[in-house]
Amino acid sequence: MSISFEIDEKVTGIARRTTEFVRDVVLPAEESCGGNVHDGPEPLRRRLQEAARSAGVFAPHVSAEWGGLGLDLRGQAVVFEAAGYSLLGPLALNCAAPDEGNMHLLEVVATEEQKERYLRPLAAGEVRSCFAMTEPAPGAGSDPRALTTTATRVDGGWRIDGRKWFISGADGAAFAICMARTSGGPGDAGGATMFLVDADNPGMKIVRNIDTLDQGLFGGHSEVAFEGCVVGDDAVLGAVDEGFTYAQVRLGPARMTHCMRWLGVARRAQDIALERAAARSAFGKPLAELGMVQQLLADSEIDIETSRAVLWRACWELDQGRSAAQHTSIAKTYVSEAVNRVVDRAVQVCGALGISKDAPLSRLYREVRPFRIYDGPSETHRWAIAKRAVRAARDRRASL
Repeated sequence: MSISFEIDEKVTGIARRTTEFVRDVVLPAEESCGGNVHDGPEPLRRRLQEAARSAGVFAPHVSAEWGGLGLDLRGQAVVFEAAGYSLLGPLALNCAAPDEGNMHLLEVVATEEQKERYLRPLAAGEVRSCFAMTEPAPGAGSDPRALTTTATRVDGGWRIDGRKWFISGADGAAFAICMARTSGGPGDAGGATMFLVDADNPGMKIVRNIDTLDQGLFGGHSEVAFEGCVVGDDAVLGAVDEGFTYAQVRLGPARMTHCMRWLGVARRAQDIALERAAARSAFGKPLAELGMVQQLLADSEIDIETSRAVLWRACWELDQGRSAAQHTSIAKTYVSEAVNRVVDRAVQVCGALGISKDAPLSRLYREVRPFRIYDGPSETHRWAIAKRAVRAARDRRASL
């Protein structure tokens, strides 16, 4: 098995342009709004995305057929990290969650007609989308098999009924990809189906926008009700009862793209800490010459480099067409916790400045904490990692 860490010249060029674009255009925009875009200022999104298109860095993850730059996951890892240096960088490049994951899912699963209707405008930044799976307790959350939303057959289509919550980007989205149960009951491993639901469907309504710790996701997080929501047969995404299978098509790469983007946040926090340590003196020396501060800075360098290594390893497996379930779980767990550690150390190095609004660290701190919950909490991934490791050990023992 040969894994190369060489970066293609095309990717290097896109990453360089992304770095410059984020520095010159996106960071000032982030500062102007304080990183708070939960209310979805549409003119800001369109202005940033038009600027990204002009800079030649728009939609790096989308294939050329649909107007993107066509990078594989290893290439995306480099560019998304550069974009993630600003909270608004992924939004500007049109590679922010949940749209980025939905684009990938549509490219893989949708019919040609569905791609034209939903993928093309989404990839072009003309519209936004959301992914409606998570439900209030006792419904689907860390355990998607607890899915309670139902879809029942009616003349010419389906009727969806259920309540979703923490649906990121729902406010202002043009459509939702809704997961509903078409057979079986809560707790069953199968029986889910994905449906494409237009936002103007009278049976789909935003109940409320949830006030959350993070503020940097465009459109925020909403509670959404599906009540007598009727859609046609052409709204089925993929095959009936195969929704859980398609969810893995989306979630594996989406977990890695989360890691890519937030690794950029960690780099930014570390840069702030390094600059502060070099400029600020205490006890007769620059902070950077004090042993305890050096340990904080060194541990963050280790976390960033290790995160990048496990991320690239998982991306390489996915690019080879493998399931990569174990390595994506390892990467998601490690990177989400490492990013938190890096930002926390940066706050500590900067002291009072770190928790003030004079520096962006408190803003970054709020954003990265939910990462340990999004796309599977660390505890769920550890459970899955251990199960796979034990199963592999048993298989090796049985083959002796």
